[in-house]
Amino acid sequence: MSDKTGGPAFPNEGGHKFVSGNEIRKTLPSSGMDLRDYFAAKAMQGLLTGGGDFEKFSHLAADAYAIADAMLVARAK
Repeated sequence: MSDKTGGPAFPNEGGHKFVSGNEIRKTLPSSGMDLRDYFAAKAMQGLLTGGGDFEKFSHLAADAYAIADAMLVARAK
């Protein structure tokens, strides 16, 4: 995998037309959050349910991203 973020978690091509009032508008393309951030958010959720010292949030965030990075490596195999 060449992209360290895993690419978009919820890709959206955009360009779809929708009606807003009396106007027809077009949505903009959006790649959404990247897969690494999504994995980290899920890992953080799990880490927080385990209890522990929540005064050290920076360590929890670092751990969540370490887990996310490991998930991306496993996914690439």
